[in-house]
Amino acid sequence: MVEQQEASEDAVMTRIGQAVMLLHGGDREEARNRFGLLWAELGADGDALHRCTLAHYMADTQDDPGDELAWDLRALTAAEGLSDERPAEHRDSLAVQAFYPSLHLNLAADYLKLQRPDAARIHLRQARDTADVLDDDGYGGGVRAAIERLELRMRGQ
Repeated sequence: MVEQQEASEDAVMTRIGQAVMLLHGGDREEARNRFGLLWAELGADGDALHRCTLAHYMADTQDDPGDELAWDLRALTAAEGLSDERPAEHRDSLAVQAFYPSLHLNLAADYLKLQRPDAARIHLRQARDTADVLDDDGYGGGVRAAIERLELRMRGQ
């Protein structure tokens, strides 16, 4: 039973990954459609890691900054729910911890687009404060660099 559930969860992450590949390949509309179908399948009670991951990427498919913010907030809510849903020592909790800097960075950028600099500063600070969990790899370095770029951009305003 556990093996069947793990295989099912892997299938969800595989489908999310396929839609992310479409997104990175430039097909935002098809990625948005696939994310939307998968979101409907997961439902409000779906696995928090899946909802967090899916909402995080779904935000990148949005044309409207308000819609992008809504999806980024869903991702953050799902990430926060993961610690309630699963034991802290669970391997997926570590994956979500590494997501927080990016989640907060995206929220800061969303709020800046919506001309809400105070909210942007709050999330940018949270992104910086949580960045210590990132590895010194390409992903971690990229998120740290993006935090620095947004900080510079906000200082220039």
